[in-house]
Amino acid sequence: MELLSPAGNLEKLRYAYAYGADAAYIGVRSFSLRTRADNFHADEHEVIRTIKGDKKLFGALNIFFHDQDIAELESHLDYLSLYPFDAFIISDIGILPLLRSRFPSIPLHLSTQANCLNSEAAKLYGDLGFSRIILGRETSLREVEQIKNRAGDMEIEVFVHGAMCLAYSGRCLLSSYMADRSANRGDCSHSCRWNYRLLEEEKRPGEYYPIMEDEGGFTTILSSKDLCMIDHIRELQDAGVNSLKIEGRMKSLYYTAVVTRAYRKALDHMDDPTAWAAYREDLFKVSHREYSTGFFFSPHEMDRSTTKSYQREYLFLGTLTKEISPGTFTLEVRNHIRSGELLEYIGPDIPYLSDDQYIIRDDQGIPVTQADHGKAYTITPGVPCREGYIIRKKIF
Repeated sequence: MELLSPAGNLEKLRYAYAYGADAAYIGVRSFSLRTRADNFHADEHEVIRTIKGDKKLFGALNIFFHDQDIAELESHLDYLSLYPFDAFIISDIGILPLLRSRFPSIPLHLSTQANCLNSEAAKLYGDLGFSRIILGRETSLREVEQIKNRAGDMEIEVFVHGAMCLAYSGRCLLSSYMADRSANRGDCSHSCRWNYRLLEEEKRPGEYYPIMEDEGGFTTILSSKDLCMIDHIRELQDAGVNSLKIEGRMKSLYYTAVVTRAYRKALDHMDDPTAWAAYREDLFKVSHREYSTGFFFSPHEMDRSTTKSYQREYLFLGTLTKEISPGTFTLEVRNHIRSGELLEYIGPDIPYLSDDQYIIRDDQGIPVTQADHGKAYTITPGVPCREGYIIRKKIF
């Protein structure tokens, strides 16, 4: 099975591939359902070709198009042709003729936003020229297998990790109503994740939804649980799934790396859970809401919202970029690092390395006691490290 990871910018794309993704999906500005991800524009396509190598790259054009959007897309077709896309992800079949005419050899993948939940719809989309269906997240594992068996040569992709939506595959007006940001235009404010004090339906006065607070006093009564299927990869394979998709183009490169490598190890050692147990454990350390298996085994998994806010054990501090001399690296700081505190480095093939003997220097080569975001530093770790390692620290 293919492992497909999110990339909201060039840096995340680089880490998605480095930490084990077979393929990555990106958005092109104005036409993607994650408009607040950095997305891709200008001359970045030239760098992407170098980063991509022999991996796959899918371009998300999955907003719901109005006529003016189609006109804008048409004016950008020459620009789109500069990207080394192996497929387009679309939800609106109104742009199908345009893409077929301009890019006849590039495969089409049906976005989960199209809500394909049955084999008859899958076969119809196949007749229209789609080679892959990204099934709606409301599909059960049994239905996934039925669709695969009945839809001929159609490839099947499913989400296996990340945020789930309160509404039907993102078709929600809550954000638009409360924050004037439309989820259907890629600008969701995640209003369902907010903390609420009271919820009463007008025609049922006196009937209240149960409100339960966690230990921090949060009441996330509309917030769905996150999806995590790492313990069920064999069942997904047996059901005929071709691609495992990780959600999260708007999340950090740390999230992308940690989640990608966990599923990479699980795929590579499917029959030996001990070989990837340490990487699985990291899924519970990265920022997440309460995990579930979504709709795969029972719709009742999603009947109740999570009663907990985001959980996080570690803080992402930065990355080791270029090795400028043996054992010394340029340091990209994301959160300040103080000398003497216990750091952990993670890499594609190591769970983590602990270190409190590192030396940080400023751009003049002078040792400093603190490194701050936005300034240039180098770091000499006290343990063997490599370019591309990520730095974190435990926060509780």
